[in-house]
Amino acid sequence: MSDSRRELSEPIASADQAASRGTGAAALPDKTLPRALRGMLALDDFEAPARRYIPRPIFGYVSGGAETNASLRGNRAAFDDLAFVPRALVNVRARTQKTALFGRTYDAPFGLAPMGGTAMAAYQGDLVLARAAAEANIPMILSGASLTPLERVREEGPSAWFQAYLPGETGPITALVERVARAGYDTLVLTVDVPVMANRENNVRSGYHTPLRPTLRLAWDGITRPRWLFGMFARTLLLHGMPHFENWGPRVPLLSRKGERQRGLRDQLSWSHVELMRRLWTGRLVLKGILDKNDAKIARESGADGIIVSNHGGRQLDGAVAPLRVLPGIVSQAGGMTVMMDSGIRRGTDVLKALALGAHFVFVGRPFLYAAAIAGEAGVRHAIKLLRDEIDRDMALLGITTLAEMRRERLMDARNFNGFGRGGRSP
Repeated sequence: MSDSRRELSEPIASADQAASRGTGAAALPDKTLPRALRGMLALDDFEAPARRYIPRPIFGYVSGGAETNASLRGNRAAFDDLAFVPRALVNVRARTQKTALFGRTYDAPFGLAPMGGTAMAAYQGDLVLARAAAEANIPMILSGASLTPLERVREEGPSAWFQAYLPGETGPITALVERVARAGYDTLVLTVDVPVMANRENNVRSGYHTPLRPTLRLAWDGITRPRWLFGMFARTLLLHGMPHFENWGPRVPLLSRKGERQRGLRDQLSWSHVELMRRLWTGRLVLKGILDKNDAKIARESGADGIIVSNHGGRQLDGAVAPLRVLPGIVSQAGGMTVMMDSGIRRGTDVLKALALGAHFVFVGRPFLYAAAIAGEAGVRHAIKLLRDEIDRDMALLGITTLAEMRRERLMDARNFNGFGRGGRSP
């Protein structure tokens, strides 16, 4: 067990959680919340109102996967194949979720995954996520495809990391690394599973293009979502001007008849470029998009401080394995390197299953974007609280007080029977 999983000793200090323990009222709506949030009892609850709020092309871009959505579905199905084996009569009063990661202690074992569409869906979406994450003392990863300059996000969200899409070219790599360092980031995440763009047929069907094309169809989609049109788009234009893609090649406006984003020679990106980044970057270097245990070993040997086991939320190679299924094998090859995971996490039980299989930390994406869209920073704070409260409750029900106790012995294959046939406890 690594030190980052052992440094978990301080009890949760939130008064709302302390008050709720033992009341049995966890699922009751909180009438002190804004009306739009009172029915939000779990992360999945944010999707339906977000669908009604966000124009169809943008919502389709955010919510969809690639081709048949097989990986998107598979990410969720993987969690259902594992069942918990709780222990009884354990004093669980002093529960804590505090998690040590890269020399910093966070208040929960999850962070906000990088999402390029945030500021298209929510007013000042990147800043909203960064501020809410910093307030909750959890990390937020700013996407390289975001619409907000990375410098401003770091100023308002000191717990933010930066995620980069990079070509296999020395010049752009050097320029980006130097810019991120000047902005004060301490953790740089390189996404490694996008050598080419995925076949996202849903984007074509919904009318989405990057940048957005000013068409009658797009205008109609905006008009039929008046709260988004005036509360997000018109408000942004009036107060801040036309948004641009700020952190990835030349600046390109969000809305353009002919503009195109320059993606560079991403299909040339290789391990030699990771080693170049390691020489240039003095902070923590994380590779996102690892699914093969041999790649995890090479990442460690190339100087990566950590990896995020991910299939890009089901948005790249359709049919790519769910990260949860390969997590144990990757952990076995990681040595002292930090292993994190994303893709498909929606409940506190999902977080705990990933930790039991060896993840040090996890990241969650779409639900927090939906929360930002429908209720801004208050929505994101509420979504973070929901997931934290679920983890706290689930820890008590499992009979554990620290996340270091969440080991494989707490799981079994949900399809088998322990002590009967070929069943067994550990997956």
